[in-house]
Amino acid sequence: MPDLQTSKLGPRASSIRRRGIYILPNLFTTGALFAGFYAIVQAMNLRFENAAVAIFVAMVLDGLDGRVARLTHTQSEFGAEYDSLSDMVSFGVAPSLVMYEWALKDLGKMGWVAAFIYCAGAALRLARFNTNIEIVDKRYFQGMPSPAAAALVAGFVWILIDLSIDPSQIRWVACVVTIFAGLTMVSSVKFWSGKEINLRRSVPFVVILAMVGGLLLISSYPAGVLFGLFVTYALSGYLMWAWRAIRRRA
Repeated sequence: MPDLQTSKLGPRASSIRRRGIYILPNLFTTGALFAGFYAIVQAMNLRFENAAVAIFVAMVLDGLDGRVARLTHTQSEFGAEYDSLSDMVSFGVAPSLVMYEWALKDLGKMGWVAAFIYCAGAALRLARFNTNIEIVDKRYFQGMPSPAAAALVAGFVWILIDLSIDPSQIRWVACVVTIFAGLTMVSSVKFWSGKEINLRRSVPFVVILAMVGGLLLISSYPAGVLFGLFVTYALSGYLMWAWRAIRRRA
C-alpha cells in the first residue's frame, strides 16, 4: 500500500526524497573536512608533521566518500556541493597555510603570494571541475586534482621534517613547489583519473597481491613513499603531454 502522505504530495514528495541528505557518504566528507581543519590548527601550533599527516587523512576520506556514494547509490546534489566545500578547506586552505607557516613566512611578500597562488589555484580548479563535470573525458582530469596537489605540498613538508632539514635552508624550493602545485591545478594538462576502476568487478589475484605490497611499502616509510608517488603523479601529466606533442609532430 503506497504511503498516504507521498500519494497526496505526488511528484513533489519523490523530488524531496531524491534531494535528501544521505548520512553515510557525508560522514566521510565531514571527516575529511575535520582533518583539513585539524591540519590548520596543528600548523598554528607549529606541529607541522601532524598537519601534513592530517592532509593525507583528508585525502583518503575524500576518496572514500564518492566511491561509497556510488556503491550505495546515495549520490545527491547536496553531497556534491558539500564535498566541494570540504575540498576547498582540506586541499586549498590547509596546505597553503601549512606551507606558509612552515617555510614561506620568512620570504615576506613573496611567501604569502606563493601561498595565495596555491589557494586560488585550488578554488579555480574546483570551480572548473564542477562546471565541466558533464563534458570532459572522465578518464582524465583537466589539471592536477586538488587532493593530489595537497598531497604534493604536504608530502614535501612531511619528508623534510622527517629528514630534519631546516625549512630556512629550502624556503625558495618550498616556494617553487607551492607555485608549481597551484599552477598545475589550473593548467590544461591531463592527468589520469582512475575512474574506470570498478570496485564491484572481479580482479585477478595478482592485483590483490600488488595492493598488499603497496600498503606494506607505504607503511615501511610513509613520508618518502607517499611523496615519491605524488611527485611521480605530478610529473606524469607533463610527460603524457610531451609524448602526445612528439607523436603529433611525428
